[in-house]
Amino acid sequence: MVDKLARLKLIGFRAAGYWKVAAGELTCELNELERANNALYAFVVDGELMYLGKTVKSLRTRMTGYRRPGPTQSTNIRNNRHIVDCLAAGKRVEVYALPDNGLLHYGGFHLNLAAGLEDSLIRDLCPPWNGGRKEPQSDEITPETEIGENP
Repeated sequence: MVDKLARLKLIGFRAAGYWKVAAGELTCELNELERANNALYAFVVDGELMYLGKTVKSLRTRMTGYRRPGPTQSTNIRNNRHIVDCLAAGKRVEVYALPDNGLLHYGGFHLNLAAGLEDSLIRDLCPPWNGGRKEPQSDEITPETEIGENP
Protein backbone atom coordinates (compact mmCIF):
# COMPACT_ATOMS: atom_id res chain seq x y z
CA MET A 1 0.00 0.00 0.00
CA VAL A 2 1.31 3.46 -0.91
CA ASP A 3 1.88 5.79 2.05
CA LYS A 4 0.06 8.83 0.70
CA LEU A 5 0.97 11.03 3.66
CA ALA A 6 4.65 10.22 3.13
CA ARG A 7 4.31 11.29 -0.51
CA LEU A 8 2.81 14.61 0.60
CA LYS A 9 5.60 15.15 3.13
CA LEU A 10 8.19 14.50 0.41
CA ILE A 11 6.90 17.49 -1.57
CA GLY A 12 6.86 19.77 1.47
CA PHE A 13 3.56 19.26 3.33
CA ARG A 14 4.01 19.94 7.05
CA ALA A 15 1.87 19.37 10.10
CA ALA A 16 -0.30 22.46 10.55
CA GLY A 17 -2.64 21.43 13.36
CA TYR A 18 -5.49 19.17 14.38
CA TRP A 19 -9.25 19.12 14.90
CA LYS A 20 -10.92 18.67 18.28
CA VAL A 21 -14.26 19.16 19.98
CA ALA A 22 -14.11 21.57 22.91
CA ALA A 23 -17.18 22.60 24.92
CA GLY A 24 -19.34 20.84 22.34
CA GLU A 25 -17.93 22.87 19.45
CA LEU A 26 -15.66 21.76 16.60
CA THR A 27 -12.38 23.69 16.66
CA CYS A 28 -9.14 23.57 14.73
CA GLU A 29 -5.87 24.16 16.58
CA LEU A 30 -3.32 25.48 14.08
CA ASN A 31 0.37 26.32 14.39
CA GLU A 32 2.29 29.11 12.61
CA LEU A 33 0.95 27.91 9.25
CA GLU A 34 -2.46 29.35 10.16
CA ARG A 35 -1.56 32.53 8.25
CA ALA A 36 -0.48 30.68 5.09
CA ASN A 37 -2.48 31.62 2.01
CA ASN A 38 -2.43 30.12 -1.49
CA ALA A 39 -1.92 26.83 0.32
CA LEU A 40 -2.79 23.22 -0.24
CA TYR A 41 -4.08 21.44 2.84
CA ALA A 42 -4.87 17.86 3.74
CA PHE A 43 -7.04 16.20 6.36
CA VAL A 44 -5.34 13.10 7.73
CA VAL A 45 -7.21 10.64 9.95
CA ASP A 46 -5.05 8.36 12.08
CA GLY A 47 -2.22 8.76 9.56
CA GLU A 48 -4.38 8.17 6.46
CA LEU A 49 -4.97 10.87 3.84
CA MET A 50 -8.70 11.57 3.59
CA TYR A 51 -9.06 14.97 1.87
CA LEU A 52 -7.06 17.49 -0.15
CA GLY A 53 -8.08 21.07 -0.76
CA LYS A 54 -6.69 24.49 -1.59
CA THR A 55 -7.28 27.99 -0.34
CA VAL A 56 -6.35 31.46 -1.50
CA LYS A 57 -7.37 32.75 1.95
CA SER A 58 -5.44 32.03 5.12
CA LEU A 59 -5.54 28.46 6.36
CA ARG A 60 -7.25 29.74 9.55
CA THR A 61 -10.04 31.39 7.52
CA ARG A 62 -10.52 28.27 5.38
CA MET A 63 -10.82 26.00 8.42
CA THR A 64 -13.54 28.29 9.82
CA GLY A 65 -15.67 27.26 6.84
CA TYR A 66 -15.48 23.64 7.99
CA ARG A 67 -16.18 24.56 11.61
CA ARG A 68 -19.39 26.44 10.80
CA PRO A 69 -20.53 25.61 7.27
CA GLY A 70 -23.25 27.67 5.65
CA PRO A 71 -26.41 25.96 4.39
CA THR A 72 -25.28 26.00 0.74
CA GLN A 73 -21.64 24.98 1.32
CA SER A 74 -21.92 21.29 0.48
CA THR A 75 -18.19 20.52 0.69
CA ASN A 76 -17.91 22.23 4.07
CA ILE A 77 -21.03 20.46 5.36
CA ARG A 78 -19.81 17.05 4.15
CA ASN A 79 -16.30 17.46 5.61
CA ASN A 80 -17.63 18.89 8.88
CA ARG A 81 -19.68 15.71 9.27
CA HIS A 82 -16.67 13.50 8.41
CA ILE A 83 -14.46 15.32 10.94
CA VAL A 84 -17.10 15.21 13.71
CA ASP A 85 -17.77 11.50 13.06
CA CYS A 86 -14.06 10.64 13.17
CA LEU A 87 -13.52 12.56 16.40
CA ALA A 88 -16.59 10.89 17.97
CA ALA A 89 -15.03 7.52 17.07
CA GLY A 90 -11.86 8.50 18.94
CA LYS A 91 -9.76 9.08 15.83
CA ARG A 92 -7.14 11.81 15.44
CA VAL A 93 -7.85 14.27 12.61
CA GLU A 94 -4.79 16.29 11.63
CA VAL A 95 -4.30 19.13 9.17
CA TYR A 96 -1.21 19.26 6.96
CA ALA A 97 -0.37 22.18 4.70
CA LEU A 98 1.89 23.12 1.81
CA PRO A 99 2.12 26.92 1.70
CA ASP A 100 3.04 28.69 -1.52
CA ASN A 101 6.58 30.05 -1.16
CA GLY A 102 5.98 32.62 -3.93
CA LEU A 103 8.99 31.51 -5.95
CA LEU A 104 7.24 29.90 -8.93
CA HIS A 105 6.90 32.14 -11.98
CA TYR A 106 6.21 31.61 -15.66
CA GLY A 107 6.71 34.42 -18.15
CA GLY A 108 6.83 36.92 -15.32
CA PHE A 109 3.55 35.69 -13.80
CA HIS A 110 3.32 34.13 -10.36
CA LEU A 111 2.12 30.53 -10.43
CA ASN A 112 -0.19 29.59 -7.58
CA LEU A 113 1.32 26.33 -6.34
CA ALA A 114 -1.93 25.18 -4.73
CA ALA A 115 -3.97 25.74 -7.89
CA GLY A 116 -1.34 24.01 -10.00
CA LEU A 117 -1.01 20.88 -7.86
CA GLU A 118 -4.47 20.23 -6.43
CA ASP A 119 -6.02 18.40 -9.39
CA SER A 120 -2.97 16.19 -9.94
CA LEU A 121 -2.69 15.23 -6.28
CA ILE A 122 -6.39 14.39 -6.04
CA ARG A 123 -6.25 12.37 -9.26
CA ASP A 124 -3.15 10.41 -8.24
CA LEU A 125 -3.81 9.94 -4.51
CA CYS A 126 -7.62 9.55 -4.65
CA PRO A 127 -8.49 10.82 -1.15
CA PRO A 128 -11.86 9.29 -0.22
CA TRP A 129 -13.47 12.52 1.01
CA ASN A 130 -12.71 14.08 -2.39
CA GLY A 131 -14.74 11.29 -4.00
CA GLY A 132 -11.57 9.39 -4.98
CA ARG A 133 -11.81 6.94 -7.89
CA LYS A 134 -11.83 3.25 -7.15
CA GLU A 135 -10.23 2.20 -10.47
CA PRO A 136 -7.95 3.96 -12.97
CA GLN A 137 -9.60 5.30 -16.11
CA SER A 138 -9.07 3.09 -19.17
CA ASP A 139 -7.34 5.88 -21.11
CA GLU A 140 -4.99 6.73 -18.22
CA ILE A 141 -1.28 6.34 -18.82
CA THR A 142 0.28 4.19 -16.11
CA PRO A 143 3.96 3.64 -15.29
CA GLU A 144 3.73 0.34 -17.19
CA THR A 145 2.68 2.12 -20.39
CA GLU A 146 5.65 2.61 -22.71
CA ILE A 147 6.25 6.02 -24.24
CA GLY A 148 4.71 6.10 -27.67
CA GLU A 149 2.44 3.16 -26.89
CA ASN A 150 -1.32 3.72 -27.07
CA PRO A 151 -2.86 2.92 -23.67
